[in-house]
Amino acid sequence: MLFLYNIITLLASQLLKIVALFSPKMKLFVNGRKTVFETLKNKLNSSDKTIWFHAASLGEYEQGLPVIESIKERFPKHKIIVTFFSPSGYEVRKNNTLADVTVYLPLDTISNAKKFIELVRPEMAFFIKYEYWPNYLNELKKNNIKTYLISGILRENQAFFKWYGGFYRKALKTFNYFFVQNESSKNLLQSIGFHNVKVSGDTRFDRVVSILERDNSLDFIEQFKDKKTTIVIGSSWPKDESLLVNYINQSSDEVKFIIAPHNIKQEQISNLKNQIQKKTILFSEKENVQLSEFNVFIIDTIGILTKIYSYADIAYVGGGFGNPGVHNILEPATFGVPVIIGPNYSHFAEATALVNMNGCTSIQNQTQLNEAFDLLIQNKDERLEKGHICSTFVQMNKGATQTIMNYITNETIN
Repeated sequence: MLFLYNIITLLASQLLKIVALFSPKMKLFVNGRKTVFETLKNKLNSSDKTIWFHAASLGEYEQGLPVIESIKERFPKHKIIVTFFSPSGYEVRKNNTLADVTVYLPLDTISNAKKFIELVRPEMAFFIKYEYWPNYLNELKKNNIKTYLISGILRENQAFFKWYGGFYRKALKTFNYFFVQNESSKNLLQSIGFHNVKVSGDTRFDRVVSILERDNSLDFIEQFKDKKTTIVIGSSWPKDESLLVNYINQSSDEVKFIIAPHNIKQEQISNLKNQIQKKTILFSEKENVQLSEFNVFIIDTIGILTKIYSYADIAYVGGGFGNPGVHNILEPATFGVPVIIGPNYSHFAEATALVNMNGCTSIQNQTQLNEAFDLLIQNKDERLEKGHICSTFVQMNKGATQTIMNYITNETIN
């Protein structure tokens, strides 16, 4: 099976080069990997002690941040290596100051895995949430490098738990320890013979709780808000926006809207702005303008949505009309903001929990969206109660990072 996997991986690497000729995102994926080994050679010395973290994309990186920060504090003399699989993670965080080296993860071939491990020589390796690359895992095992899964989530429909999943179960044997988000993940691992597992929870809660300790002020948002009820729309997609624009256009001028679309390509931003009948301004147009005079503020930049949520009275988080579903609802929730989302959220435990607890409202159509917004705008008590449910939920679920670090610290001492 491993032989077949390696053949498929090699074929895929050639196919991706062809696809890259027609896809800008795939071009980043392919070209970004061309200089990885050269970068590692230039930035690492043979005497360096290193610890490696791998994230599939931006969400997993953000999820792993509390552990990366804690590991850096616990092992200050080690260099931190962060790898990404996806351009949507690497391109946004390639200049982060937390890691000493940030690169794409070369495709999972035998030669790439061997060369990568030889250059990095990590003392520990952390895979965040998921992604199980057999050749990298095998190489880590061969070199006796302690390997951990953090904030892991497993589902019974995964290949590990099928009759044909022996190849994939073998890959799991390379992990020294599994830190998973919930009991169901623990039970699934135990059902196939893995008992080196602990329910630590989701480190994203620690990540969003830490946001409260930072300076989240943005003068231009304060000016735009102008003490009026403000709805922040984060990570919206066109399917979300088709409903949201209808609501915005018929809303009172006493309500302000801030929209931070998932995609900030100029064409899409222009199309969104043209649909809105209210007085609208872009982030890129905000200089020397009296922002309080506008009803809608479109954020055509990245990196400030989390801070913007701190100004929200109500939040709508996009993605819930697509696949795999809704984006991160914990960022507005940690500020005590009630959240509205689309119907596709069942794969996200935190969204499911908050919908069941009535802190988050799921809508399926225009009528339900209008009713959800109207209720929260007109009924301040309802708004505050739902917001309190959200913030309490986040606070009650923090602590995963400490659980992981307690284990790691005991391992290194012993």
